[in-house]
Amino acid sequence: MPALLHSRRWILLVVISAGLFMITIDNSVLYTALPTLTRELGANATESLWIINAYPLVMAGLLLGAGTLGDRVGHRRMFVVGLAVFGTASAIAAFAPNPEVLIAARALLAIGAAAMMPSTLALIRLAFDDQRERNVALAAWGSIAVVGAAAGPIVGGVLIEAFWWGAVFLVNVPIVIAALVCIPVVAPAVRPDRSRPWDLVSSLLALVGLTGAVFALKELAKTGPDWVVAGVAVVLAAAAFALFVRRQRRLAYPLLDLGLFRNPVLMAGVLVASASMFAVAGVELATAQRFQAVEGFSPLQAGFVVAAVALGSLPSALLGGAVLHRVGPRILITGGLSVSAVGIVLAVVLLPVGWPGVVVGLVVAGAGIGFIWGSASSVILGGAPAHRAGMASSVEEVSYELGGLIAVATLGSVATAAYGPSSVGASAPTDGAYSVVLVAVAVVLVACTVVSAVLLRRARPTAAAEPELVGQH
Repeated sequence: MPALLHSRRWILLVVISAGLFMITIDNSVLYTALPTLTRELGANATESLWIINAYPLVMAGLLLGAGTLGDRVGHRRMFVVGLAVFGTASAIAAFAPNPEVLIAARALLAIGAAAMMPSTLALIRLAFDDQRERNVALAAWGSIAVVGAAAGPIVGGVLIEAFWWGAVFLVNVPIVIAALVCIPVVAPAVRPDRSRPWDLVSSLLALVGLTGAVFALKELAKTGPDWVVAGVAVVLAAAAFALFVRRQRRLAYPLLDLGLFRNPVLMAGVLVASASMFAVAGVELATAQRFQAVEGFSPLQAGFVVAAVALGSLPSALLGGAVLHRVGPRILITGGLSVSAVGIVLAVVLLPVGWPGVVVGLVVAGAGIGFIWGSASSVILGGAPAHRAGMASSVEEVSYELGGLIAVATLGSVATAAYGPSSVGASAPTDGAYSVVLVAVAVVLVACTVVSAVLLRRARPTAAAEPELVGQH
């Protein structure tokens, strides 16, 4: 590795982490900002949910294509382009005059995020060739992802109370500018492999399939769903996914190598990533809305309650990265899932105590999540060959986004259908509904614990800790 890169790899990690923080925080920053935002823009309940969902939906649909495109044009270039798009979209969103423009801006934000996301992990694999340093870098990456997702509500609350709702987007612009200045200096420049074609059709098929699936989930989660709409959405999703799979099997250079999923360790990572983000997104959305609608908390106060997840996750994420090469992914993942489930149940049991009881449960749940995320990323990356680095990074990111997307589409729609929109256009779960959401999350975590224990039974510590490096073809 060149000496210049060797001396600056930790600066690169800081720059990557800044980009990752923006991407992940934009998934959850609206949980506390949504009531104020919908009131001032006049958005109805459906528009409110799409303001949230447009971002993870478009990102998940484009991530696979973005990872493969990064292998072709270079991950540093993809990161820079993604930053520029993300910054532009942030400025548009901040001054959106109506819900339609804001939804479109959120979709544009997702395009920038999709370009950046796979490059964050691919650049880490390029820059860190030492096994233990790479584990630490991946742990830092995982902790930033956890903190970004968990800190979004409190950041949204702070910015709304200090400025106006548009500040939750405008704050991204100076970070983007600083990262654009730094990344050409500290990021490794590796010659891209232009011999590999990029298939736009496959990427669009993935996006159509996900969109149809989300429409179907939202409709089926309603009380008295429109079965025609749900049926059309299901057929659309099934057709798009079937065409996607068929196309991948015929392409010499597929957007997604389906053979990757024959690796049970990689499959475990995908499952765990999706389930853990499902838990985080579901708990955060329900908690932020409940404490504002039922307890009368301000956005900032509700954000502090939700931030308990980040409080518990940061130390465990760093500890997990430090010991991953010794204990292996199976112990960290199954143990983390179990701890998270216990924390969620504890929050339900302590709900009559009020917000202090919920905070205790969320801290415990966050501690479990911290152990999970770095380990899940490591097994997904380690389960793919070097020439599939961008593809593996995309699979990893799609897994997280899909989990959050399903959580908002199902749990958010169920709450809206059961209780109707509140005066501010968001669902207002009572204690009964809130408990149901948390119990559902705990059940998903327990089921994932059992399945991942089976899939990871042959995983070794060194196998997860020593992924091949990008560029070693």
